[in-house]
Amino acid sequence: MSNSTKYVFVTGGVTSSLGKGIISASLAKLLQARGYSTTIQKLDPYINIDPGTLNPYEHGECFVTDDGAETDLDLGHYERFLNVPTSQANNVTTGRIYQSVIEKERRGEFLGKTVQVIPHITDEIKHRIQLLGKGGQYDIVITEIGGTVGDIESLPYVEAVRQMMWEYENDCIVVHLTLVPYLAAAGELKTKPTQHSVKQLLELGVQPDILCCRTEHELDLTLRKKIAKFCNVSMNAVIESRDADSIYDVPLLMQTEELDKVVLEKLGLPSKTTPDLTQWKSFLDRLKNPTKEVTIGLVGKYVELKDSYKSISESFIHAGVANEARVHVKWIHSERLTTQNITEELSGLDGILVAPGFGSRGISGKIEAVRFAREQNIPFLGICLGMQVAVIEFARHVLGYSDAHTTEIAEDSAYPVISMMAEQKSISNMGGTMRLGAYKCQLKPGSMAFHAYNTDTIVERHRHRYEFNNDYLAQFEQAGMKATGKNPETGLVEMVEIPDHNWFVGAQFHPEYKSTVANPHPLFVAFINASLQFKK
Repeated sequence: MSNSTKYVFVTGGVTSSLGKGIISASLAKLLQARGYSTTIQKLDPYINIDPGTLNPYEHGECFVTDDGAETDLDLGHYERFLNVPTSQANNVTTGRIYQSVIEKERRGEFLGKTVQVIPHITDEIKHRIQLLGKGGQYDIVITEIGGTVGDIESLPYVEAVRQMMWEYENDCIVVHLTLVPYLAAAGELKTKPTQHSVKQLLELGVQPDILCCRTEHELDLTLRKKIAKFCNVSMNAVIESRDADSIYDVPLLMQTEELDKVVLEKLGLPSKTTPDLTQWKSFLDRLKNPTKEVTIGLVGKYVELKDSYKSISESFIHAGVANEARVHVKWIHSERLTTQNITEELSGLDGILVAPGFGSRGISGKIEAVRFAREQNIPFLGICLGMQVAVIEFARHVLGYSDAHTTEIAEDSAYPVISMMAEQKSISNMGGTMRLGAYKCQLKPGSMAFHAYNTDTIVERHRHRYEFNNDYLAQFEQAGMKATGKNPETGLVEMVEIPDHNWFVGAQFHPEYKSTVANPHPLFVAFINASLQFKK
């Protein structure tokens, strides 16, 4: 049976965190640059329905798509590399697969049959993989399977891949990512972990077509031959994936290794055109040769795990390149900030970003950071909770409402300047009360936001429960904090700023989710620009 869409499966062996997401995104970038329409999906083996309720320490940040799906942070990489929005269909978890099968069983769709992992769960997985391919809008779908081959959790996924390789043998290939570690004591690279990993995959009935070998040192010809021979792959399909200075180097490294060429060959697709990576190369050139530098303090409560703020740190890279500047990020733990140490901790910064988050931990430190940025006239960007604490800080120290708070933390606050919208109060399910996905926002002409975006209507992604309380809007505007962005349908405040400050902007949405290599986010670009001016 033939299929107009081709499928590339990316699996990982030996250890997790080898960078399947970056390899998938890089391959997709190269195929896209050759003129093939490509998309990527991530299959996550955990049983949570989505990463929305996961602690960032567990899984890094939760990325949100336009259609309001809470997804794995790898989707952020896909969007940043490809500059194409993803959706709910691009991230599937075991939880979602089982939920769907169980609902079908309850509705009687299996006609009384015993429901089993094979065929019911594997059929559902195959269905989800092919959803993106149906309708023919993509030539190639790259499916990244989370976890490591051999994990109990990922067995049904590998089995689904085996079945698809059998059903559509000319339309599917497997790229297996493994580790070739360097043993300092022996002074050499070792191929055994790779051999074992491939053997494990073979035991599950899947022969990889291409091996991507993560390594710190060069894979010489002898090693490549050895790997090819022991793992049943052709010599040109042993791809070296060296550690790179930046993730943005990886597409070019993969191009040198001819990964895209080998993939097209194995899929029986022509590779006539050479990839056009002019824009990408110019981005890399500016990334590596900045003419100025700037230091931004990122104030958050998950700073030990940098992946919790992945999209923000990548947005800084994009905005830095747009300003021809290198952005140094100083990670500041909000729990450690107090009135006593704030000057010492935040001095010497050219800009301050207060990060999103949930819950009460570290909030007083965030309020202190906003106060410092406001009083010292340092460029400030507050995102989501960062905007909310900017509102609370202003209410306390400018309006004199010492008890001002968000009802998320202090339900009985006398001045609930941030509160939940009435229609959300009745919902009890943790995953169901959020404003998620893309919403419109109308900008006030002449405002900092308007100058940044250079337009009056924008669409941005949200992930929050609490909102600016409009009952207090008049007092805020009178005292000098203006609402410069509002949702045209609901009148909810999306952006606040202080016009007589150097640059002070709070956004209720998450601009970082939309920043890409090709389109750096205007708010980040303006923030970095303001920080550079302030530094002068």
